[in-house]
Order: sequence, then C-alpha cells, then structure tokens
Amino acid sequence: MTGPALILVGPPGSGKSTVGRLAAAQLGLEFRDFDDDMERVHGRQAGELVVELGREKFQESERELLESLLPEHDGVLALGGGTPTAPGVQELLKPYHVVFLDVDLDHLLRREGLVPLHPWLLPNPRAHLRELLNTRRPIYTAVAAATVPTSQRTPEEVLADVLASMPVTS
Repeated sequence: MTGPALILVGPPGSGKSTVGRLAAAQLGLEFRDFDDDMERVHGRQAGELVVELGREKFQESERELLESLLPEHDGVLALGGGTPTAPGVQELLKPYHVVFLDVDLDHLLRREGLVPLHPWLLPNPRAHLRELLNTRRPIYTAVAAATVPTSQRTPEEVLADVLASMPVTS
C-alpha cells in the first residue's frame, strides 16, 4: 500500500507538528503538515479559509486535498485539527496507521500562542476548546489505531509511544 507511514490527529495544540517532525526524522521519512498544504493550495491559512468558504465548503476542500495527497505521500502526515471531522475523511483514513495525540483542556489552554493562531476560539477559549474536545474526541478515537496522551509529557516521551504503536513491518 502506498501512502503515509503515520498520520497524526488531535486538536490544535496537541503536538501533531512537533511530534510529527520528530517521528519523521526518527523514521527517515518526510514530514508534511496538512494545514501547510491547505495554505499552499488556497493561499490562505485554514482559519481564514473556514471564514471565507464556510465550514461545509472548507471541509469538502480538505477531503479533496487529502484524497489526492494520501497516495503520493509516504512519510509522516499531521492533519489539521478538524480534518478528521470532514465528511468522507474517516473512510479515507481507514487503510493507514493513525495515532490520536490526546491532550486535556487545562494543558491545551496553557499552550503558548494557541489562541492568536486560532482566533475562532475567542471570546471564550475555555468554552470553545471544551466543546471542541467533547465533539471531536470520539471521532479522533474512532479513526486512530492508538491514542497517546500528551499532557505533561515531553515531545520525546510522546514520540516513544507513537513509534511503539506502529505496526512491525518485515
């Protein structure tokens, strides 16, 4: 099968990009951040695109881009926080090794720069993030072969669990 060796999912600020880069380096693979791909294709950051296109069209665009990207990328892929919630994406992810980087609300709120990066969290980041976690956690869990907690852990500790979750290839 072609496609990513590892796909990371989780809410914004869970460590997908940080751990993804470390995993790619450890495995000798290329790292891709899906949000960067969306920005490259559309010329705008994901947050701006959601506002401009509306949630439904944005998610349609995510699914289409992911569908074209999956067969061509054989490295490590960090998905956007909401990408697994887009219609059709859960089905696209089934053949791949997906790991959910889980983080608790308090730890997420302490992440430096999270709110300025995601202005849709305002005016009440705690309420928005709580709702986001409650809504998305079952989806993340459903698409993932493994769940790795990230709260109060170093990226290297998280990486060790992510790598341990990967299927052994012969």
